[in-house]
Amino acid sequence: MDAASLTAIAAACRDHETLRFDYRTREGQASARATEPYRLVHSGRHWYLLGWDTSRVGWRTYRVDRLSLRTPNGPRFVPRDPPEPDVVAYMSRSISSAPYRYQGRFTMHAPAEVVAAHMPPTTGTIEPVDARTCTLSSGANDLDELAVWVALMDIDFEVHEPPELIDRIRALSTRLATAVLRHPP
Repeated sequence: MDAASLTAIAAACRDHETLRFDYRTREGQASARATEPYRLVHSGRHWYLLGWDTSRVGWRTYRVDRLSLRTPNGPRFVPRDPPEPDVVAYMSRSISSAPYRYQGRFTMHAPAEVVAAHMPPTTGTIEPVDARTCTLSSGANDLDELAVWVALMDIDFEVHEPPELIDRIRALSTRLATAVLRHPP
């Protein structure tokens, strides 16, 4: 996304002007949207826009590099209350889990700050349990991707859901253990 487009989106957020744009989903489906923009958030790799979609009558999160602005902007609007007080946490959940086929939930045996250092905030949602553990929620379209991603953090963990992820990790564990047994130290 070019700087001029980001500036135009930020100005529409500031000035409470409805944004009109063409949007392309991850699957490549195109649609025209009209949104009351609320806030831009950077995830580390992408910019996202949180806005009230006027035709779908609800809060939506849009990946900015998938939209093409139309001009002029639409009418001014009275800003709505955000979907929840912690907008960054809301966006993190909507980007990290909601759009994926599988939503994983894990207990991580490390403080929340340690787990957070392994990932950008849009990859998962972390909730502290106590000083030594936290809950991680994250999504993926592939069970292997989710299993390997959490395992590569090099932090002990327990997987709680989905049930098919538990079964998949068992199968991967067996395959990895068998591979090591074939090559003694």
